[in-house]
Amino acid sequence: MESLWRKTSHLPTFPSLDHDLHTDVLVIGGGMAGILCALLLHRAGIDCTLAEADRLCSGVTGNTTAKLTAQHGLFCHQMTKALGPEATALYIQANQEALTQYRALCRDMDCNFEEKDAYVYSLSDSGRLEREMAALDRVGAPAQFVSRISLPFPTAGAIRFPRQAQFHPLKFAAAAVQGLRVYEHTRVVALRPGAALTDKGVIRAERIIVATHFPFLRWRGSYFLKLYQQRSYVLALEGGPDVDGMYLDEAQGGLSLRSYGNILLLGGGGHRTGKQGGGWPFLSDIAARYFPQTRELTRWATQDCMSLDGAPYIGRYSRSTPDLYVATGFQKWGMTGAMAAAMVLTDLVRDRDNPYQHLFSPSRSILHPQLAANALEATATLLTPTRPRCPHMGCALKYNPQEHSWDCPCHGSRFAASGALLDNPAQGECKGLQRRP
Repeated sequence: MESLWRKTSHLPTFPSLDHDLHTDVLVIGGGMAGILCALLLHRAGIDCTLAEADRLCSGVTGNTTAKLTAQHGLFCHQMTKALGPEATALYIQANQEALTQYRALCRDMDCNFEEKDAYVYSLSDSGRLEREMAALDRVGAPAQFVSRISLPFPTAGAIRFPRQAQFHPLKFAAAAVQGLRVYEHTRVVALRPGAALTDKGVIRAERIIVATHFPFLRWRGSYFLKLYQQRSYVLALEGGPDVDGMYLDEAQGGLSLRSYGNILLLGGGGHRTGKQGGGWPFLSDIAARYFPQTRELTRWATQDCMSLDGAPYIGRYSRSTPDLYVATGFQKWGMTGAMAAAMVLTDLVRDRDNPYQHLFSPSRSILHPQLAANALEATATLLTPTRPRCPHMGCALKYNPQEHSWDCPCHGSRFAASGALLDNPAQGECKGLQRRP
């Protein structure tokens, strides 16, 4: 279950930290968000160090579908209700600016950058598309309604964002880390004021950025209430048609499609981590029905942190931690979200204002319907009288038969049958697991 990106790239290796050091800014986490933060800080002349617990891009970044777009599903109508039209317009602007930054960086990188239109479609509900299009028009988004798209099944139409992009994320990352100070296999086990304690040394820093997918400090910032995680699945189909764009079904668990040369990336079947969903069987059925000429090259799964209101959390980790910052909650749009985070945090650690800092502030209101849903799920799972339990906060783990893992429905930690940690926020192994329940 190795992603297409891992099969077709080679990332440079970096040493493990074996001594104490001092740096102006420490970035914790070597996914796309951490790499871009380190890159923009380095280009701004800031002394910066990046520490990764495993290998660079060994988590979610290596498993993305790698769409660079401000088209984030049917988001505009809901976000306008939750945050207002001005904030929604800023959200679109931030992601469009992130795309512009990628476009500039990729000119000098061999990373298969291609401009493509991005579409969100509906199989049967044109009313939802019309409502979304009206909201997009109100905030001045660069979007258009189209009645037909290049997919082999009927739809009720789609909304098109022109001149978005796609790329090879690990080829980009390999180029982006050149010249940066990076330590791999260097796990931060605790934070103290002005210092990070790793398993092999202490890193002292004036400012620290936590870019670890799900923030690992358990209580600060209440991220255990503000975030949950969703699992989704991808098939790479060799011999697939060029669909000439990037496509997303507006329905929960629906399809995502894009091409990479003669390979079709077919995604979908998603569900809340620890719950049941369509998964790979759903995608295999779609492939057999609509793309019978293809051959499965590889398959993989990924995991996304979902915020309460649809916007990521980028800024100070909490009100009481002025020199500690965070980037998380990118929904399913981590590539543009990572760049937006790097732009915002590069300004904040230099004590400069950024036009998006209030929109993305982790200290903004949490009074949204998803908060109640998260709390209810956590309470129900905590009260489930079964074993094993997640070491993060004690929730009952659920067995995932598709991936042979034990998953936490509360916050999304995942463990192999051996007990090894697969996905955070848990910070260590879970003992006493079995291969099957």
